[in-house]
Amino acid sequence: MNILLAYPQYPDTFWSFRSVLKYLGKKAAFPPLGLLTVGAMLPKGWSVRLVDVNVTPLSDEDIEWADMVFISAMIVQKISAAEIAARCQALGKTVVAGGPLFNTMDGKFDNVDHFVLDEAEITLPLFLADLEQGNAKHIYRSKERPDVKTTPIPAWHLLDMKKYATMSVQYSRGCPFNCEFCDIVIMNGRIPRTKSPDQILAEMEALHDAGWRGGVFIVDDNFIGNTAEVKRMLPRLIDWQHGKRHPFTFLTEASTNLADDEELMKLMSAANFHKVFLGIETPEVDSLKECGKHQNASRDLSEAVRVIQSHGLQVMGGFIVGFDNDTESTFDAQVRFIQQVGIVTAMVGMLNALPQTRLWHRLRNEKRLLETANLSGENTDSCVNFEPRMGRSALIEGYRSLVSRLYSRRMYYERINTFLKNYKPTAKSRVTWPQIRALVRSTWRIGLLSPASPYYWRLMLKTLFTNFRALPVAVEMMICGEHFHRMRGRLRRSCRQALRAGGLEPPRTESL
Repeated sequence: MNILLAYPQYPDTFWSFRSVLKYLGKKAAFPPLGLLTVGAMLPKGWSVRLVDVNVTPLSDEDIEWADMVFISAMIVQKISAAEIAARCQALGKTVVAGGPLFNTMDGKFDNVDHFVLDEAEITLPLFLADLEQGNAKHIYRSKERPDVKTTPIPAWHLLDMKKYATMSVQYSRGCPFNCEFCDIVIMNGRIPRTKSPDQILAEMEALHDAGWRGGVFIVDDNFIGNTAEVKRMLPRLIDWQHGKRHPFTFLTEASTNLADDEELMKLMSAANFHKVFLGIETPEVDSLKECGKHQNASRDLSEAVRVIQSHGLQVMGGFIVGFDNDTESTFDAQVRFIQQVGIVTAMVGMLNALPQTRLWHRLRNEKRLLETANLSGENTDSCVNFEPRMGRSALIEGYRSLVSRLYSRRMYYERINTFLKNYKPTAKSRVTWPQIRALVRSTWRIGLLSPASPYYWRLMLKTLFTNFRALPVAVEMMICGEHFHRMRGRLRRSCRQALRAGGLEPPRTESL
């Protein structure tokens, strides 16, 4: 049996970092970890190939080689996923689909023969057994939560690592919190399930043996969801890193209660974690309570960010506007908070109701869902799939103004300076050729050709003389700033178009 694993294309979004990748000489930010893991679960005698459309075009020859094509995707990849499924069907191939996109939207894809949904450790063996008997069903689902200690090491041999900026590893699934807008609980449950220390070290060893050196994204829903298990694993990871001379630097996702645990922050720092993404959402306490984000509503968020940053962990933040308790003053409050605490990478998006979440059910019961809205899966665009309390025109215009200010070059560089003021990097890393290439290209593209040139050279010189160890971080942030500024322009245009297309009041003029 010949199996083609096909990974659809990401559009150019906030998190695609497409323009940043050009500085590094890379094609994509992250590999398709889900498909690589599925590849390791397939029968040993089968021939398996991977085509990630983000790095390599999918040819008809690739499809014709295969007996079956497996597609996995997130909502943001739905257009490309549909195109791939249609091409495969037209060429007479059996299409098998799974992953977050299809878990809640399987009814929208007529070109898929078999849906293997929920968690593959349970549903994939059921499909394979029926396939062997010649009676494979159309849909496979299971509410059972598998023990991730049974999950195999991803099939790294299928991947050309040189085309990626960062590798990905999963340590746990699930999150103990139940935020109204989040679909993690639907997909992975509220009880975090972790891999064993031996298992995660075996995955690190496999990555190392495959030749990878550099950044590793631990893609967990909430890395610290099971604190006791994390604290049992991290000392082993610290020893492994030390024995290998720190080949990896880690970034991950966590919750703000990380700031309460001094021991955990020190362990993460010692293990070579240097970035953590926090779902901060909003400084508006009433909005946090509304969406069930009680772990944020009960603390001083500015202090939490400061404490985490003081341990050498750069905080990246997710923010949302459009809650029922938000007002038109919320947009200014978001800007003030982000600027004051120095969260350089601040992903601010408009609230959307993801299918089957608690928010989706509530809005449907309140008859506020907009059935005609085309949910993009990209919350940093102009899509609003419900009727917000403040009105769509106020939300879209407020968001446009917020993004315009937040990612103006002046305010972006102000945040970098605020962050670097007290930042003392603790991560141990090796200088790599892509980093050198990025530095050289940035001096030309930003230092000489970009309107950001004055900001670039002021920050470069200041960092050289006052915080030299932070120079790689400063250069990375300046390069990312060009991507964010470009996305700012796209988002502003998208918001204007959404207002006009919806027959809503035209945007106000503003001076930036």
